[in-house]
Amino acid sequence: MSAAPTPRPTPRTLAAFEAAKGFMPVREGLALYAAAVEAGRLGLPLLEVGTYCGRSTLLLAEAAREAGTVAVTVDHHRGSEEQQPGWEYHDPTVVDPEVGLMDTLPTFRRTLHAAGLEEHVVAVVGRSPQVARVWAGEVGLVFVDGGHTDEHATGDYEGWAPKVAEGGLLVIHDVFPDPADGGQAPYRIYLRALESGRFTEVSVTDSLRVLRRTAAGDRAGTTATA
Repeated sequence: MSAAPTPRPTPRTLAAFEAAKGFMPVREGLALYAAAVEAGRLGLPLLEVGTYCGRSTLLLAEAAREAGTVAVTVDHHRGSEEQQPGWEYHDPTVVDPEVGLMDTLPTFRRTLHAAGLEEHVVAVVGRSPQVARVWAGEVGLVFVDGGHTDEHATGDYEGWAPKVAEGGLLVIHDVFPDPADGGQAPYRIYLRALESGRFTEVSVTDSLRVLRRTAAGDRAGTTATA
């Protein structure tokens, strides 16, 4: 039997993804979408850490719409370290002139509206570890794409990896084994997930890693030992 075709977003969503502000290449976006479609079969929310302007959120939203669930995206919308003034990824068009700080929330809302996907997304404005502490339920997918310092990547992993349901997926972006290619914090949490025995690698697409939550191990101990 031939393998089932890899799912693809609708032309409208893919066009909106390519037009949106953000940094995820199309190849990695398509891999994320395929993972979200698979995880959506669990009927649980699909959660993203690191919204920025909603580029990857569009893909999770479409997968959630098809699965009859919801995409949840968590961000304080003040920008990560590398997006601040004077840094490589700073975009002055998303600075709030009244307060002088980045505010990507209005651009994110416009991104969702243009794609017709607003009703399939719950946007949580806050810092990832704080939100994780008050999130009580399981999720079918966690996509980690927030701050790239060790402090922030570790906080995202420790806060959200324990909430991935058995059979669900943990997706980590910007995993670079070679330090010459990029920062190492996402790579280190990727290694922690594998070494924990609770996750098994499913696929690799450039810097995007997809891991499945297996039955092995005690989920409650992930924060302390994973």
